Amino acid sequence: MSATVIGPRQPFVVMAKPVGPACNLKCDYCYYLDKAQLFPPRESLKMRHDVLETYVASFIAASPGPLVHFVWHGGEPTLAGIDFYRRVVELQDRHLPDGWSCLNNLQTNGTLLDEAWCAFLAEQRFTVGLSIDGPSYLHDAFRTDRRGRPTHARAMAGLRLLRAHGIEPDVLCTLNSANVEHPAQVYRFFVDEGVQWLQFLPVVKRTADGAVSCSSVTPEAMGSFLCAVFDEWIRYDVGSIGVQNFLECLLVVSGRPANLCVMAETCGQVPVVEHDGGLYSCDHFVEPHHYLGDIVRDGVGALIETTRQVSFGQAKRDLLPQECRVCPVGFLCHGGCPKDRFSTASDGEGALNYLCAGYRGFYGHVLPYLERMVGIARSGRPATVIMAELEQNERGERRRWQMTGRNDPCPCGSGAKYKHCCLPSRRR
Repeated sequence: MSATVIGPRQPFVVMAKPVGPACNLKCDYCYYLDKAQLFPPRESLKMRHDVLETYVASFIAASPGPLVHFVWHGGEPTLAGIDFYRRVVELQDRHLPDGWSCLNNLQTNGTLLDEAWCAFLAEQRFTVGLSIDGPSYLHDAFRTDRRGRPTHARAMAGLRLLRAHGIEPDVLCTLNSANVEHPAQVYRFFVDEGVQWLQFLPVVKRTADGAVSCSSVTPEAMGSFLCAVFDEWIRYDVGSIGVQNFLECLLVVSGRPANLCVMAETCGQVPVVEHDGGLYSCDHFVEPHHYLGDIVRDGVGALIETTRQVSFGQAKRDLLPQECRVCPVGFLCHGGCPKDRFSTASDGEGALNYLCAGYRGFYGHVLPYLERMVGIARSGRPATVIMAELEQNERGERRRWQMTGRNDPCPCGSGAKYKHCCLPSRRR
C-alpha cells in the first residue's frame, strides 16, 4: 500500500543507525540496546550496501539543500568500520547535485577511536559528538563495557586523539542518578578539560512495569543541577564554553524557534533509519507502532511526510495538558519530550512531563538573566557583558550587607532590624 503524503516538505534530519543497537558498551541507562529484540536473532546488524545507497540517495533527493546534514548514531556507529564510511562519502559524492555539499556528524562513545579513525574523520571533515559523563568516578558509575570494565580512560584517550587531528568534539553528558548530585564537579571537569561545546541530557528510563529506573534523574535533582551549572556559566564562561541547554533557551527568548526538538512546539522532524532500512518516527520510539515503512521500497522523503508521521509530530502540541498551556515558562518547554510525558498534572489531566517540576524551576531561574542578555545584544554589545554586570552588582550587594549596622533595617527588606533578622544566619 502506498504511503499517504500530506503538506509541503519541511527541513528534517534523519538519525541513521548503521549498526542498529549494536554497541561495545553496556551503559546501565541505555534505552537502545533492547531494540535488538525487534530483529531476527541471527540477523546482521550492519547496514547492507544496497540499503546504504538507497538511504544516501533518497535523503539527498528529499533535502532542500544545498547543505545536506547526515547524522550517524548508534548503538556505537564506529562498529560499522572505516570502510563503511568511506563508502558513505563515495555515495554522497555520486548523488550530490552540483553545488551541494554534505556535513557528516558521528556520535560516538570514543572508546574505539584510533589514529586511522581520527585521520579519516579529519580528512573527510566529520564533526564528532563524544559521550562523557564527567570525571571518572561519575562516568564509570554507569558507562561500562560489556565485561563491566570502566570506560572513562578510553573515552578520554579518544578525546585526545581527536584533538591531535584537529577535531574538537561536542560533548554529550547524560544526567543520571550518579552525576546529577555533583554539578560543580561535573561542570568544572569539562571546563578544566577545555571542552568548547557541551550538552546535558537527562536520563529518564522506564522499567517494564512503568516505573522510573534507578539510573534516572529526579525532576528536582535535574533542575538543581542545571541551575547550579548555569549560575557558574553566566558568571564566568559566557563566550568561552557553549552549553546547548542554555544557548537554546537564549535563542527562544530572543524570539527565534528552538533547534532542539525537545523544546520545539511540535516534533517529528528527526526520524530514525535502522540498519535494515526501516524508518521510525523518532529515536525514542523505535517500536512497531511507530514504524513508518521501508526506505528501499518507499524512499525517505515520502515516509517523513506521511499522515502518521505528521500526526506524531503534532501530537506534542495537541495533547499538551492545560497546566502546560498556562505555564509562564511553557514557551521554553512546550511540554518537553513526548517520551517523558507520562505523569499527571495537578488537575488530574495526563500527559504531563515527568521532569516538569525540574524544568519549571530551571527555566524560571534562568529567564531574567537570558532576558538581560537579549537586551545587551540588542544594544549592540556582546553578550559577555553580562558577566561584568553581575560581578559589579554582586560586589555592590556584598558591600551593602557589610555596611549595614546591627540596628539598621535589614537589607532583605523585611522591615525588622538587621540583628533580629538576617544577621544571626549570616554570621554562622
